[in-house]
Amino acid sequence: MQIILTRHGEVEGIHPERFRGRMELELTPRGRQQAKAVASRIAAEFTPQAVYSSPMQRCRDTAAEIATACALKPQVLDGMNDLDYGAWQWKTHDDVRAEDPQRYALWKTAPQWVRFPAGESLQDLALRTADALRTLLQRHAGDTVVLVGHDSVNRALLLHALDLPLSAYWRITQQPCCLNVFDLDAHGRVTLHRVNDTSHLRSVA
Repeated sequence: MQIILTRHGEVEGIHPERFRGRMELELTPRGRQQAKAVASRIAAEFTPQAVYSSPMQRCRDTAAEIATACALKPQVLDGMNDLDYGAWQWKTHDDVRAEDPQRYALWKTAPQWVRFPAGESLQDLALRTADALRTLLQRHAGDTVVLVGHDSVNRALLLHALDLPLSAYWRITQQPCCLNVFDLDAHGRVTLHRVNDTSHLRSVA
């Protein structure tokens, strides 16, 4: 199975950064342009058999652009949902740093040890994304599948693909509507072709 993994387009709360998580956010005008750009590139370079997204609206809207370009119908995959930041949701990093300095510092240095207050941990996220991949392997062996996720979700999927620990979470960057491509064979072996490719966004203002 070939996985084409992208992130949703730009939304409020990316710059300046907030803990977005399960907050429902619409794509900005620039985010919609990004979604069209990544859709055009995927349609031009690949022939996917399915398009799946997180249940969050920003991902569903991005997936809809890709599915339309590829003459497919987008589907929701719950395991792709964003990390639940609990009490930190929609707070700025400055706010959290002031309110919960010890846990915030741990999140930035050893994220594998953090559980967000009334929220999830990276272990929860890793389990969900692994289950999502298992589901796709059962449904789409031999197919090319597009996944539209979030910054944190994509990092977790790429950590699985690269066989890296959760402590490596901050080593991976995911820009809006970037492109990641990897192959996953029947024996679980992964071949990674691209990570965080944004060359198709150069014309987006």
